[in-house]
Amino acid sequence: MTNSRIHKRKFKNDRKAVSPAISTVILTSAIVSLLLVTTFFANNFLTARIAEDEFKTMEQFMQTVALQTDDVAWMIGRTQTIRYASKFGQVNFQMALLNYTFYVDKGSGYVRLAQNLTGVLMFNMPINMYSIGDNYRERIIPTSDSEFLQAGTSAPVSHVFVIEKIRMNDGKFIRVVAAPSIRMLNSTISTGADTKNYFKFYLPVLSAGISPYYSQSLTLSGSTVAVSSESGVNRVKITVDFPNSILGFDSGFFGFDSLEHEVDVPDGSIVEFYTGKVTVSLGAYA
Repeated sequence: MTNSRIHKRKFKNDRKAVSPAISTVILTSAIVSLLLVTTFFANNFLTARIAEDEFKTMEQFMQTVALQTDDVAWMIGRTQTIRYASKFGQVNFQMALLNYTFYVDKGSGYVRLAQNLTGVLMFNMPINMYSIGDNYRERIIPTSDSEFLQAGTSAPVSHVFVIEKIRMNDGKFIRVVAAPSIRMLNSTISTGADTKNYFKFYLPVLSAGISPYYSQSLTLSGSTVAVSSESGVNRVKITVDFPNSILGFDSGFFGFDSLEHEVDVPDGSIVEFYTGKVTVSLGAYA
């Protein structure tokens, strides 16, 4: 009998070669490892879906904020508190991000009539919880274009959009932004043989209130309404710039189609530029 056959026979007759206890431990460890890996991926998947659903809900919330801003801005003393629920993100207020300048031309060139700085509201969610991709942008209000000047009675006074921009000084977030913009209305009033053309412009100006963060709530309070007017106007020009562009809140962040608008009005028109100051408080009411 060859040596190989002898070794095989010895191996078969050796009952101590394989231990049932060791086999059970190995099998149990393998099953536990598989369960842990499965649980890990299941938890990550569930968290990602919850974060996505929450972000979509906050898109609706920021639309509500934009509409409430329009309601509060033109009524002194009106206060509106809006509550939200978020596990992964938070509503923040950034001061002095947009600077609107209003010019009129009465026939001898443009003269500045008014200038206003306004803050911006945004919901920030860390990209490690939910992400679509760097430089992603989606318009919510208005859906048709991104001009900061909108005409008509139903025109918004806030642009609401989604942006994910990684290279920002305040952190890596995907955001829903509500940025104040300008509504333009015009009308013609005739009194006998006298006809007057009126052009009215409306801008909500957001300023910081208290922010104790007692709760997930946002309170908007109408403070003052001011108007700058001029008669005998032939043309109007409005510009926007970004005082805190060094922090990343620049023209690329807001994505306006243009940074300057000229409006040709009938010669001798009456122009009125309204600003409604809105104080923003975060978490002031539990």
